[in-house]
Amino acid sequence: MICDVCREQEATVQLTHVVKGDVTMLHLCPRCAAERGVETTVTTPPKNLLGEFLHSVQQQATAEQIDAMACGFCRMTLKDFRATGRLGCAHCYETFETPLRELLRRVHHSAKHVGRTYAPPAPDTVEGPASVGDLRDRLRRAIANEEFELAASLRDQLRVLE
Repeated sequence: MICDVCREQEATVQLTHVVKGDVTMLHLCPRCAAERGVETTVTTPPKNLLGEFLHSVQQQATAEQIDAMACGFCRMTLKDFRATGRLGCAHCYETFETPLRELLRRVHHSAKHVGRTYAPPAPDTVEGPASVGDLRDRLRRAIANEEFELAASLRDQLRVLE
C-alpha cells in the first residue's frame, strides 16, 4: 500500500482518527508519520528485566508501608488522609511530616509558608454565650439542614442554659 500523503513510499503505519464518531484511516510512510509526531521506532525492553521488576516491587512495598503509617493519637493513616483530604488531629502533622512536606512541594512548589500568619481574635471581639432564643433558632436550622452533630452540640448548650 502506498502512503496517503506523499504517494511515493510504501505505507508502514496505519493511523486511525476518531472525531465525533467519524473514523478516518491514514496509511503513512515512516517519514510522513514522523512529520505528524507518530513514533515509528520500536523500543527494546530493559536488559535487566528482573532487576527492574524487583525495584518496582520494592517501591510499591515502601509506598504501602507509608500508607499504613498511623498517627499514635487518633489512629488515622496516610491512606485515610489521601481519601478525605483532612488530618485527624494536631499530632498527625508530626506523624506525617515527611509525606506532607513532599505534598506541599508538589502542590505549592515549596514546603515553606510565605503568606500571612494566623493571629487569633482579640478576647473582647469573641462573642459571649448566646441567648436561649438564639440557640433554639440555630438548633432548628441545624436540624433542617441535617447537621446533626451541630444540633447535638446546640442541644447540650441549651440544656446548660435552661
